Amino acid sequence: MKIRPADESDAEAIAGIWNLIIRASAFTFNSVEKAEGEVREMISAKRVAGLPVLLADDGEVVGFATYGQFRLGVGYRRTMEHTIHVLPDGRRKGIGRGLMHSLETVARDRRVHSLIAGISGENDGAIAFHKAIGYSEVARLPQVGQKFGRWFDLVLMQKLLGS
Repeated sequence: MKIRPADESDAEAIAGIWNLIIRASAFTFNSVEKAEGEVREMISAKRVAGLPVLLADDGEVVGFATYGQFRLGVGYRRTMEHTIHVLPDGRRKGIGRGLMHSLETVARDRRVHSLIAGISGENDGAIAFHKAIGYSEVARLPQVGQKFGRWFDLVLMQKLLGS
């Protein structure tokens, strides 16, 4: 499994993974699918801003991870919130760990102090995954996300990377 930076030509593959998650789960509260052009623009904008978009590639893209500033304002410039998605067939095979290890390495190199994960309270697998790689639950916000006509909790997990 190769972890590599994404470029605009990867937009279709990333959108495909993201849209599968959007359609089939409450792991993201977003119900609007990502257009390929929107993902291409996101990759370009993150590159210009010095933010990573990393892919797990075994001949095809099977997962991706990225981060962006947790909240606006200069005081938050060293705290990032990450997104990671792996195709269902790729879960529990070390792909997520590989992506997160690479993402955290980039973050440390860029003097990021902490990474935040915002996880659906329904996504027990993602909560367990983050706990296993050193994240701690720091907040549980009841009924803040809505999808499929239901309310969901948002679990915030954090890992301090140092500075």
